[in-house]
Amino acid sequence: MENKGKPIDGNVFDVLKERGFIKQTTHEDEIRELLGREKIKFYIGFDPTADSLHVGHFMQVIIMMHMQKFGHIPVVLVGGGTGMVGDPSGRTDMRMLMTKDVVAENCRRFEELFGRFIDFDGGKAIAVNNADWLLELNYIDFIRDIGKHFSVNRMLTAECFKQRMEQGLSFLEFNYMIMQSYDFLELYRRLDCKMQFGGDDQWSNILGGVDLIRREEGAQAYGMTFTLLTTSEGKKMGKTQKGALWLDAEKTTPYEFYQYWRNVEDADVKNCLSLLTFLPMSEVEELSSLKDAEINRAKEILAFEVTKLVHGEAEAVKAQDAARALFAGGENLDDIPTTVIGAERFDGGMGLAGLMREIGLVKSNSEGIRAIEQGGILLNGEKISDKKFAVIKEHFKDGAILIKKGKKSFHRVRLG
Repeated sequence: MENKGKPIDGNVFDVLKERGFIKQTTHEDEIRELLGREKIKFYIGFDPTADSLHVGHFMQVIIMMHMQKFGHIPVVLVGGGTGMVGDPSGRTDMRMLMTKDVVAENCRRFEELFGRFIDFDGGKAIAVNNADWLLELNYIDFIRDIGKHFSVNRMLTAECFKQRMEQGLSFLEFNYMIMQSYDFLELYRRLDCKMQFGGDDQWSNILGGVDLIRREEGAQAYGMTFTLLTTSEGKKMGKTQKGALWLDAEKTTPYEFYQYWRNVEDADVKNCLSLLTFLPMSEVEELSSLKDAEINRAKEILAFEVTKLVHGEAEAVKAQDAARALFAGGENLDDIPTTVIGAERFDGGMGLAGLMREIGLVKSNSEGIRAIEQGGILLNGEKISDKKFAVIKEHFKDGAILIKKGKKSFHRVRLG
């Protein structure tokens, strides 16, 4: 595991700052002094909105790994309680409510994935679930004891609520800030957890927890937010044609994962190398300074390093070999996305546009037709320009065809 071994000397705050993680802090000088003076417990919360972590979560995982390398103790909180409500932060609409069984199963899946990245042996990290204290709360007691500390006027100035006022904010969601603040208070009381980390969209919620601990315990707690993983144009990274970029190999294959990072824009290479790998910053600077065709070497290293962290070195090697085979015309195509379709379906020919929709290269037949007309589709290396082109059995070489869409998307179809 990447983070096992003797803790590193030095101050992790300086590392996080140098690599561009830190966005906002409640008390910057005090936090830096605290992290250099003692080994603290800190927490990051993850609501189980799906059955897998995605690459946005991985930013937070990387931060926990950095902290653990310096001897600090991550408290990994899964939101079995808050997941029943849904965080309005960064949302333009209300989240779909999930059943208790779905939330519990998603929490279990999350906990399995965390064990791949964080060392929980011997108390080096702690896993908690806020369902343990939120689900059994007495509502009247909670509102009297905790709700009295929250000003509705002040809450409505928070970004997470302001952006929802026009579309409508449910009272269910309005509770979320109080619940997350209460999580921090509970972890302070139970574990002496002194700091909460989160994405920058969590700033208002983190401030609520810091203030609640001050009011209830008369103690100083701290908060820090991190930059969100975005492109140089400010758009969130980690979205693919099929949806989110998942850490679960069954939802996003290691090859697809690798290819995403291999194909980032030139302007995003430095940010991704800094935030998603453990390469020394001197190497990051050197790689990100490469120009024109040379920058592809940096992208290949980025893709390999991130895939290795998430899926292991063996899968990273396989993904890299498959990608090189495609670009160089090599022979090892075993690890690219593949769909098996019954041979009988090609007896009379199958429209290429419809085939691409079926295997997920395009979302609709009309999108497939446009891609063909624009000259963006290759079948076995040959450009297809006829929008009515039909794929027949004779097109399959050794029982397979390779379809390429644009510069970045490949898919193999095998006869079943």
